[in-house]
Amino acid sequence: MYWKTIKEPKFILFVIALITFYTILINLPRTPVKFGFKIPFMNDQRLDVDTEIGGYNFSFFGGAIQRDLEIKKGLDIEGGVSVLLQADMSKIVEADRNDALESLKNIIERRVNLLGLSEATVQTSKQGETYRVIVELAGVDDPGEALEVIGQTALLDFREIKPLEVKADGTEEEDPTEINLEEQFVSTGLTGADLRKALVVTDQSGTLTSGTPQIQLTFNADGTKKFREITQKNLNQPVAIYLDDRILMSPVVQSVITDGIAVVTGQFTPEEAKFITMQLNAGALPVPVSILEQRTVGPSLGQESVNKSIVGGLLGLILVVAFMIIYYGRLGFFASIALVIYSLITLALYRLIPVVLTLPGVAGFILSIGMAVDANILIFERIKEELRMKKPLSIALENGFGRSWDSIRDANVATLLTAFILFNPFDWGFLPTSGLVRGFALTLSLGIFISLFTGVFITRNLVRVFYNPKQQND
Repeated sequence: MYWKTIKEPKFILFVIALITFYTILINLPRTPVKFGFKIPFMNDQRLDVDTEIGGYNFSFFGGAIQRDLEIKKGLDIEGGVSVLLQADMSKIVEADRNDALESLKNIIERRVNLLGLSEATVQTSKQGETYRVIVELAGVDDPGEALEVIGQTALLDFREIKPLEVKADGTEEEDPTEINLEEQFVSTGLTGADLRKALVVTDQSGTLTSGTPQIQLTFNADGTKKFREITQKNLNQPVAIYLDDRILMSPVVQSVITDGIAVVTGQFTPEEAKFITMQLNAGALPVPVSILEQRTVGPSLGQESVNKSIVGGLLGLILVVAFMIIYYGRLGFFASIALVIYSLITLALYRLIPVVLTLPGVAGFILSIGMAVDANILIFERIKEELRMKKPLSIALENGFGRSWDSIRDANVATLLTAFILFNPFDWGFLPTSGLVRGFALTLSLGIFISLFTGVFITRNLVRVFYNPKQQND
């Protein structure tokens, strides 16, 4: 009984109505609502409403996971910075270079995320012996800070005083503590690779409240062992802490540290301490990088193109709806309703996933509208064939939807295979890796899947419920 109920066309339409209602809420922009009226049965007491609807946010688990539902815009629409980085692989053996490039990409992505740039794209490019990373940062307010975080090698290195050497005459070298210490420090082997995390603190409690900020370093098991040996060896001696070959400080070891937790003190401002910990937590780049090209992209041209694309898309949608209604009558009207629902669901998914919308992505969306109509045309033409064979309308409708499925499936599978190649999810070097091309493939693929749902599922149930099976022609 339960299974029979959920298969009823009217029940399915109720579910479709709920989906449509929630997609309208997701897509509705923030809109002020202000009105007032008198309540007759309450002595004409006036009720004023002044609120806003739309523009809702995503929030789960008591706010632990939250995100706005605004459309995410790509670099070509919103503007920002495009950076081309070249990786220096001269010190990496050839067999490890591809892994180093992938590691470089992952670390840069982590650094970008620390900046809060969720709309950024990071891609790798290899041509012969040239290894590059392309970083596109949409909506960046401070390009200088972004570039500094992305390109900084952030190599943390602990160094100890170089041991005194005995000269040929039996005398020792000059005490290094009395000359330039920076030139006398040598690496201990303890680096940022042994670091588990870095925090900005003011005391051992691990919270920043007041006073001069400090940087607390927590090492992993291997780093804890190394640090214990270093502090034992250099008790009452300075151990220098370097960041990218620049000395941060050279504190004197006061005691042997066995728990793997060190606190770096100095005259840090809160901003400096936060910046250093962000670099350390993001990880050291596996290879040095240099900026080959930096472009600042303005949003004006992209936004103008988007506006024209929206106008073109709406005009195309209106023409398609008019054609469907004029040519197919009430069947075309039902298909047009399904097409509107298709558009609402697609835009809602763009917000929920979220999809970073670029100009090619907009083109993919507009193209997918045509794909959505194509399924309905195949179905309706099949229905007309069945009617020409003098079959009852109810049977013609069912055969039209059922027997046209093979053609719809084959056509869309072919398009999905093409979109898969363009999206290149496995980053194959012989296929496109451009973010713009991938954006087109993503919106096109989503459109095809949703069009199958609306073209076959929604239209079919609309026809079953509202089309008069006693009428033999359209």
